[in-house]
Amino acid sequence: MSASVERARRMLSRPGAWIDTVVPDRTYALRLGPTRNHRAITTLDETVFRALIETPGLRRRAKGGWEARDAPRPERPAPVGAPGRIEGERILMEADGRPRRVRANLGQSPLQRLALRCDADGRPFLTPAEVAAGLRLGLDAEKALSGPSLTMRWDALPRSGGGSAARVEPGDRALNAADRVRRALAACPADTRAMLDHICIRGATLGLAEETLSLRRRAGRDMLKRGLAALARYYGVG
Repeated sequence: MSASVERARRMLSRPGAWIDTVVPDRTYALRLGPTRNHRAITTLDETVFRALIETPGLRRRAKGGWEARDAPRPERPAPVGAPGRIEGERILMEADGRPRRVRANLGQSPLQRLALRCDADGRPFLTPAEVAAGLRLGLDAEKALSGPSLTMRWDALPRSGGGSAARVEPGDRALNAADRVRRALAACPADTRAMLDHICIRGATLGLAEETLSLRRRAGRDMLKRGLAALARYYGVG
């Protein structure tokens, strides 16, 4: 009996292991998959089950059955104030140049969230160079809009349909940053500039940018990818 108990304890310590009741004969099935559709790797009698209650100890699973008392719980969404999340406000720019304050996680930008996505083959949607280039553009735009005296005009930084953006005066640092943004966008394909503007500068999500630009769902992915690749080449990143 001791060998059977030790073997059951080792199996129960494996990730995802849990014990299911087999009603007809009151035996117990030890499974590794999350549902009853997964085949049992072994069965336990009442004596072994009682020994597992003592060590390592069992607790009820949310979806039925039992698991080891010290088994890791499923991860939950990070609460407000958790590591990686900084509650605050972000300024988004409307099409007419007016700033709008929205609540946002200042610890991660929409571009950084896109960097976590993968394609159907498990490859990252964006390369590190593309992410770095987009963040650099956003940083310069932020500097351009942070001068001591700010006048919003959408005629300094080009967008896809012609000249547009925010002009900052005075302040040499802000003016230099605005010029860097203008030159960086000018180096990108004309049809990608509006998408870069929305994602990297305004801090919009991909879905919101597609809606604002009247694009089909997912149509903005290729547009953003091409724009960021051009930005990376312009900055010499990667």
